[in-house]
Parts: sequence; C-alpha cells; structure tokens
Amino acid sequence: MRLYEYEAKDIFKKENIPIPNGKIAETGEQAYHIAEEMGGKNIVIKAQVLTGGRGKAGGIKIAENSERAKIITDEILKMKIKGFPVKCVLIEEALDIEKEIYLGVTIDRINYKIVLIGSQEGGVEIEEIARTNPEKIHRVSFDIDEHFYPYQGIQFAKRMGFTGKEVPIIGKIVESLVNVFFQYEAKLVEINPLAILKDGNIVSADARMSVDEDALFRHKNLEEMDLIDRHEEGEMTERERWARDEGIPYLDLDGDIGMFPGGAGFGIAGIDLIIDLGGRPANFMDSGGGPTPERLAKMLMLLQENPNVKAIFAARFGGVSRCDDFARGVIQFLKTGKLTKPIAMRMTGNAVEEGVKIFDSAKKENPDMFKNIEIYGIETPIEYVAKRAVEMSLIYH
Repeated sequence: MRLYEYEAKDIFKKENIPIPNGKIAETGEQAYHIAEEMGGKNIVIKAQVLTGGRGKAGGIKIAENSERAKIITDEILKMKIKGFPVKCVLIEEALDIEKEIYLGVTIDRINYKIVLIGSQEGGVEIEEIARTNPEKIHRVSFDIDEHFYPYQGIQFAKRMGFTGKEVPIIGKIVESLVNVFFQYEAKLVEINPLAILKDGNIVSADARMSVDEDALFRHKNLEEMDLIDRHEEGEMTERERWARDEGIPYLDLDGDIGMFPGGAGFGIAGIDLIIDLGGRPANFMDSGGGPTPERLAKMLMLLQENPNVKAIFAARFGGVSRCDDFARGVIQFLKTGKLTKPIAMRMTGNAVEEGVKIFDSAKKENPDMFKNIEIYGIETPIEYVAKRAVEMSLIYH
C-alpha cells in the first residue's frame, strides 16, 4: 500500500531525513495563505496522488507568487492523473537544485534479499538510465536479518562516487532510509530525487513509500492513516470497499467485460483469455472456496452495478465449489429482476448435473429471466464462451 508523498515525507522527517518546508492544501485559498507564510515567492504546487507521472501530466507547477499559487492549486485540484482525482496538493518552497540523486531500498524477490539502490543520475528518467547505462546504478544486497551499520552508509556514498563533505551527509541519509524500510516493514522506500542544493544542503525533494498490508497491525500510526483503502496505484473505489467489507476479493479494472470466475486462478486466466480475444476485462474477482449462493449473488450484483460493464463472462469449474451452489447463486440474483446485462456462462465439474437441473427448472418456470443468458457445458470450449462475452460487449456497447 502506497503512502502519499507528504505522508512519506512526514515519516522521513521523524527519521532525520531532511525534507523541504511544506504544507498540505485542499483549496486554492489555503494554498494562498501557505504561500504567504513561505514568503510569497517561487512556490511549488505538487498534486498528491498515489501514482507516478505527475510532472508529465501537469500535476507539478511553480507559482511566482501567492496569488498564482491559489490559481494553480484550484486548477490542479480539478485534475485527474491516470484516472485518479487530485484531492489535495503539497505546497513547498522551490529548491535551487544543483544535482539530483536517486536512492531506494526494496525487496529483491528473486534472490530473497533486501537491495539498496543508488545513482548519481536521479530524476524522472531513472528507469531509462537503468536500461541504457546500468553501470551508473549501484546496488548492495543484504539479508532481512542483517543490521545496517553507519559505516555501510558511508561506504555506499563512496561507491556512488561521492567525495569530501558530501560523503558523511549522504551516508547518514542512506542509513536512515534503510532504517525506515525496516522500522516500518516497507516494500519500497525511495527518494527521487535526493537534491543537492547550490547552497550545499541536501534534501529529499520527493518521497515514495509503500508498506506491507499484512504488517499494519504492528504499526498503529500507519493504521490511523486509512491505508487499508489504498492500492499501490490509487485508492479503493466504492465497489472495492463494499466487496472488501463483504469478504469478496475484487479489483476494478478499466474494461467493460465483467469477470465472474470460480476462483482466483481462473480469474487471472480468464482475464488473459478475454484480452487475447480482443476484449477488455472490467474487474478481477475471486469467489473463494465453497462460496454460498448468497455470496455468488452479491458478486453478480457488483458487476450489474458497475456502469462500465457491458457484458459478463462467467465460468465455474466445480471442485471444492459446487456447480449446484453456483446455479442457485445465479438464480437468486436473477430473481431480483436487476440483471440488464448479457451473460455468457460455462459450468463444468463437481455437481454439474445438479446445477444443470436447477437452471433447467428455473428456465421452465420463468424463461424471460434467461433471455440475456447463454449457458454452456463441458462440450463447448471455454474460448468460445469467452469470445461470446467479447461479442456481447460490442453488441450491447
């Protein structure tokens, strides 16, 4: 779960990593008064969103005076960056930067190590530098239970090519960044850029921090920040929050085909299949093992109430979960009379005969309830059913 820049900087400040003077504003009027407190000249306004690319999207601007800070803030607060609305901005004093550095600590999941990364080529194009000039990226790996000592921070600063009075300053920042990573059980802490100013000071001009959801119970200060409502990119949607409260694993995507799978494995495979056939999945979803009909009906309601969904692709491979329970859940939802979207459905496996009988009986009783539903069995390839869902999404678009 990702922290906003201002939240990460608050933590950095507590751990003795220098940051610029700054405050949060939720309105242009607040931005005006904060800018006045900072002297009213050369003010940076930075959109606070849980995604990258703010600068290229126009979410970071410099105001020459307090009045411009107010105007720019109002403009940025109306923006969406990669689809995420800007709810507040960070107001900071503009920095007179001489050099930009990159520092980060993350998890090397291939080698089961913690890795410290640094480069004298910081800034927005660090990924391009890593690709084209990998020799400029310095790495040190260590075990999760290793203690990081101050001398190692000094060594890393020298390894990055620093000399003179900058070595102990950057070495201390490196040590503090590693300590933040361990202390908060983070998945990533990053400063890009760490700015060397023309007056010789060194500050964290930006800050990124992602923490582990499973460790939040050990960090009350993080729990109080409502991180549970966040992803690595952006905050939860209202549907995602509702699904979480109902115990349904669910994630909104940007497509128009609702995914109604039996389990997480096929949920992922189904997404790949729909994309391969030219469709765009609207969500990821997992029914879990042995879902009740009530749970399945709630899952369908999520897709029905999603305005982006134009058609639904449903597939049940009965194993631990039974096809008759799947059929009961679908019918329970259909009886609400709320279905307005077509469904292409395939059902095989455990208790499939019982499931088919339940569908046949319900169809005889109320054929209109099934007028927008196509139900297939094991004799029909799953690829065909997925293709039908894609075709339905185009017809009913």
